[in-house]
Amino acid sequence: MKILVVGLNHKSAPIDVREKLAFDPEQVLRALRELKHRFSEAEFVLLSTCNRVELYCASRSVGWEDLAKFLSEFHDVPWEEIQEYLYHYNDEDSVRHLLTVASSLDSLVVGEAQIIGQVKEGYRLACAAKSTGKILNRLFHCAFTTSKKVHTITSIAHGRVSVAGVAVELAMQLFAHISSAKVIVIGAGEMGELLVQHLQQIGSKNITIVNRSYDRGLNLAKQYGIKAQKWEELEEQLTDADIAIASASVQDYLFKKESLKKIIDSRRKGRLLVIDIAVPRNFEPSVNEIEDVYLYSIDDLSAVVEQNRKAREEDIVRSMEIVYENVADFMEWFGACDIGPLIGQMKKKFAEISENEMKNFFVGNRQEASCQEVMEAMVKRIVNKLLHCVIKNVNTVAKENGATEAARLVDRIVRQAKEIAAEPNDKKDEQS
Repeated sequence: MKILVVGLNHKSAPIDVREKLAFDPEQVLRALRELKHRFSEAEFVLLSTCNRVELYCASRSVGWEDLAKFLSEFHDVPWEEIQEYLYHYNDEDSVRHLLTVASSLDSLVVGEAQIIGQVKEGYRLACAAKSTGKILNRLFHCAFTTSKKVHTITSIAHGRVSVAGVAVELAMQLFAHISSAKVIVIGAGEMGELLVQHLQQIGSKNITIVNRSYDRGLNLAKQYGIKAQKWEELEEQLTDADIAIASASVQDYLFKKESLKKIIDSRRKGRLLVIDIAVPRNFEPSVNEIEDVYLYSIDDLSAVVEQNRKAREEDIVRSMEIVYENVADFMEWFGACDIGPLIGQMKKKFAEISENEMKNFFVGNRQEASCQEVMEAMVKRIVNKLLHCVIKNVNTVAKENGATEAARLVDRIVRQAKEIAAEPNDKKDEQS
């Protein structure tokens, strides 16, 4: 059994590539069901956030290329456009990667709390699609436990640690009088609520939330004592806004260059600062070419992100120690769960070899030999004693070096036994 992960993230791919492979929840379910139909013996979980798309798989036969090409085919994106941006890991590296991701150590903003909710949602969708199983169930629960321990023992989540927080930090750096600036928050989901919280923390007093569902936006506005406007009034709101921070979940741009230019031409104010942290993006990149419009995407937050990372270096080191401890525990379990089936395969191959040898011996004049039944019983006893000796040594390796090393040993024996069983009889005679 192998554990694989294939994906891309903010480190490996720019936003214009990431948004091509982004999945909404409905697409996640459809993709998982399709994968399970193609590879019925395998387990799958698909994680899609604003900064990463990752496909996890536990299987004996599926390769990382199968997973990578599936991502390409599902979104109808040519393979050559994404190939250089993809990474893939196997077994222990895959486990370490997931635990690092779930603990927010691989996030754009180290310590952000949103990622564990996103990982749990990805796992929930996999359970709904019935695409997960014994291995990934155990792995993802191990990731949840690791994340909880990291955030409990260390201070990594203290302070303004979220993409929303970094976006507000950037707005504060770029806009001198943010307390009096009119800020439009586009989208009232989890990220939109975080934006409102962080804006109020830095003293912003003129905040308007605009959401596709007006009732949801209105509830959020009442909760935080801010204003809410209907989706149809978004363009009008932008005519006198100073800052727009967008996090709406949409599949196409809300504003392209031409549509935003008409709004800018009718404005009564000067520059408009737009911070687009949505993936896929809410604003077409070319709107940055409009005079008095300053557009920043999620990939433009690097300077503030680096400040955040440096402030948490000690916590990162301690967090990674926790990750490594839990990876070792999981791999011990994972190795042990493979030993049983492998020993079963080894017994089967040893029996096959002995049966082949008996058939090859009792041919011609020996075919009717009266001792055949006695010899068969004797050979079985010999094979069973040899198997007992091998299994005893496997158990010793497991105790001294861990279940993973023991599983590797049995796997090597099984592969060698398969080769011997497949050899023609004349070749065996030459070797003996």
